[in-house]
Amino acid sequence: MKDAPHSRAVALRYEANAMAPRIVAKGEGHLAQSLVERARGAGVPLNESPELVQLLMQLDLDQVVPPTLYAVVAQVLVWAYKVDERQGRPAHPIDPGA
Repeated sequence: MKDAPHSRAVALRYEANAMAPRIVAKGEGHLAQSLVERARGAGVPLNESPELVQLLMQLDLDQVVPPTLYAVVAQVLVWAYKVDERQGRPAHPIDPGA
């Protein structure tokens, strides 16, 4: 992730047995920067994808990611789990049958 200020940020949460991740936070400007800083402080893997952020910003808070975005969001989740594993944090595998 670049060190440049972030103009937009979206946070997703995937819970076991959930149909899809949910939008748990989003914002622009100072709020976006605050979200990024909090995620970094908590050790949350950060992925920079302006196109995906643009799409996710259109969703409401607590909204489940729609099926049209499943493939790209799944790629980001797999990436995040791999980052966690490389950093020695316990992996939380995605169960496609959940």
